[in-house]
Amino acid sequence: MSVRGRFAPSPTGKLHLGNARSALLGWLQARAAGGHFLLRIEDLDRARCRPEYEALLLRDLEYLGLDWDGEVVRQSERGPAHEAALEALDRQGRLYPCFCSRAEIARAATAPHGASDDGPRYPGTCRGLTASQRALRASTRPPALRFRPEPGVTRFVDLLHGPREQDVDAAVGDFVVRRNDGVASYQLAVVVDDAQAGVTDVLRGDDLLDSTPRQIQLLHALGLPRPRHAHVPLLLGADGKRLAKREGPFAVADLRALGVPAEEVIGLLAAWSGLGAGDPVSARELVRDFSLEKIPRAPVAVDEAALRARFQC
Repeated sequence: MSVRGRFAPSPTGKLHLGNARSALLGWLQARAAGGHFLLRIEDLDRARCRPEYEALLLRDLEYLGLDWDGEVVRQSERGPAHEAALEALDRQGRLYPCFCSRAEIARAATAPHGASDDGPRYPGTCRGLTASQRALRASTRPPALRFRPEPGVTRFVDLLHGPREQDVDAAVGDFVVRRNDGVASYQLAVVVDDAQAGVTDVLRGDDLLDSTPRQIQLLHALGLPRPRHAHVPLLLGADGKRLAKREGPFAVADLRALGVPAEEVIGLLAAWSGLGAGDPVSARELVRDFSLEKIPRAPVAVDEAALRARFQC
């Protein structure tokens, strides 16, 4: 089976080195296998996504030498496919409208924490509403749609983290697949878009590791093939917080504007990924010896002072 990888950034700001590293590794995985590398812009967050950030992103990828196959896909143009998937799930009786706000869920939740990216476990408040109760609540607040996961443990093998499992119902509960503004949630959109693009390999940051069991549940319900997953440990500052949250020389566009050669940036990303000593190198030169086995399995601590000194900023 031919490898089809992808990079799927959200244009909500400048491309930081952490996301650039994920793009490089996904590109190397696809190119080393003689496969295809796709680019999808995940722009469903209308309030935060901006065209100028998308334009910067495309220039940054070109600067780094990370080319892609085919046309750029924008998730905001994929509404009909997302709606068709929602209709299929609804026909199975797996969806129901939810009128709860985040604050209401937090107050009602019986467990203090759910999966890391989704707040408290949803306690099922709206699952048993009658038709008349739903109509009354819909008159004051548009509903989101929630998906009822299958009970029991969902298992998968991550190419970097090994065997993983999660009881989605116990950890997350019924989860949102369409927001109350009528737009598909990340969990649904990424599943539908990856499947329809024929993506076989999903490489992304391990902050999304806990999302994978939910996505596998949706894949199964929709009868879609399951891709392989590889979740890359994050880049962290000395205080243990994500490098992507920092100000300073951590955005590719800023380094490009300073006149830093792309080979310098690629060499740094490669060193953080177990692929070199940090010497300048092009992305193309890394293809021949690339292997997922070389990538660290733990978060990478970045010396921010040394980074600033290296780029003299």
